[in-house]
Amino acid sequence: MTQSHRGATQSGRADRRVTASKSSIDEVVDADPRLVRLVFWYAASATFWLVAGTAVGEFLGLTFIWPEIASTSWLSFGRLRPVHTNTVFWGWSSLGALAVAHYVVARTSRTELFSYRLGWVALGAINLSVIAGDVQLIAGINNGGQEYREFIWPVMALFAVGLVACGVNFYRTIADRNTDAIYISNWYILAAVIWTLTLVTVAYLPGYQDGIGQTIIQGYYMHQGVGMWFTPLALGLTYYSLPKLLNKPIYSYSLGVLAFWTQLLFYTMIGSHHFVFAPIPWWIQTVAIIFSIGMIVPVVAGTANFLLTMRGSGTTISHSYALPYLVVGVVFYCVGSLQGSVEALRSANLYWHFTDFTVGHSHITMYGFVAFLIWGGIYGLLPRLSGREPPHALIGAHFWLSLSGLILYGVSMSIGGTIQGSMWIEGVPFIETVQAMTPYWVWRAIGGTAMFLGHLIFAYNLWSIWPAVSESDEEAADV
Repeated sequence: MTQSHRGATQSGRADRRVTASKSSIDEVVDADPRLVRLVFWYAASATFWLVAGTAVGEFLGLTFIWPEIASTSWLSFGRLRPVHTNTVFWGWSSLGALAVAHYVVARTSRTELFSYRLGWVALGAINLSVIAGDVQLIAGINNGGQEYREFIWPVMALFAVGLVACGVNFYRTIADRNTDAIYISNWYILAAVIWTLTLVTVAYLPGYQDGIGQTIIQGYYMHQGVGMWFTPLALGLTYYSLPKLLNKPIYSYSLGVLAFWTQLLFYTMIGSHHFVFAPIPWWIQTVAIIFSIGMIVPVVAGTANFLLTMRGSGTTISHSYALPYLVVGVVFYCVGSLQGSVEALRSANLYWHFTDFTVGHSHITMYGFVAFLIWGGIYGLLPRLSGREPPHALIGAHFWLSLSGLILYGVSMSIGGTIQGSMWIEGVPFIETVQAMTPYWVWRAIGGTAMFLGHLIFAYNLWSIWPAVSESDEEAADV
């Protein structure tokens, strides 16, 4: 081999990369500094709750291996588990999605946000609700054994104030739009606010919540919180961020509309599939199962719309640091939702429900689907507001820690939960099922630790893109 040939070969090897190099942002948006400030503080608040809420989750995961570390009442699983779930629900996921939503509503309407004051009121009210709710849960004050509904009504009333403020702000901004049509993202975002206000009202009205009635309302509330708040909100953001980052239109407006209306049609009736074989009317269970299968329609329509939009864009995705998050979010939207439809069947429910399988399922949906779509929106859009980018290597570290941690967590809980359910059916002594779960809880803790480390990196990444504020911007932000 000649010297020149050898040198060229070595140079070619040196140029090869394990991963594709990432492209920098292609534009900096000339946005109102008041909007920039508002969006970033929503994102900062959300990130604080993400780290705080998952730190609690990390501790709880370790208690399955070393239960002796939770030796006081306020560290007990019964108190901290709702702190974890409610913090990541109402603090991280809600505020993270609303951070991007404020940007999307204003940009797609081609006008200024109607009221920055309402935006700050909403941010303050939601943050106060999470603070008050966590304090009361740690103190042992709660709304009873009702999953995701542990906050007492005055706390959720604060959250509702924030939703009303957001709803008015978004509605008036869209009403004042400088476009003829309402962009499909805004359909989803507005609907999420309206549906959730209805949900909170129904869930906290006291008159009909006794005995079995409370159980049925609990199923309605628990599932609608995911399906009529986080799902349309996350999908609405993706209908903007995905085509924007790909620099191409969404594949089909019609598929988006089909998914929207069938989501409304089917999702509202599926909550009781959480209480199959419970002493509630058999026909209510059957309706919930039928509508759960019906959810295949909006899930397939929405997933197909996003995947067909991505078709032929492999190079663009590989060179983007935000688009891989959206790809993962779309995939897990499909996987988690179809998994839920299968789990609703009585034959599957018999094995999986009340086992750790459902714990894995909830993380596949709320984390793999919702969190990844929020991260994709934040990484893809917020640098365009500040003109600053996070270190590309750290974005990759966050991505792989979170994705690999989720896979370890979800797979271990799915396998372990299936074994757990089978042992229950066989009548094996309960303590033996606990012992059988030990290795799966170890893998759960490993996966959860990787996810938590990813969140710390995400917090640093957000700080690294924080906009520099000039004196003129500060004056404008105070107006």
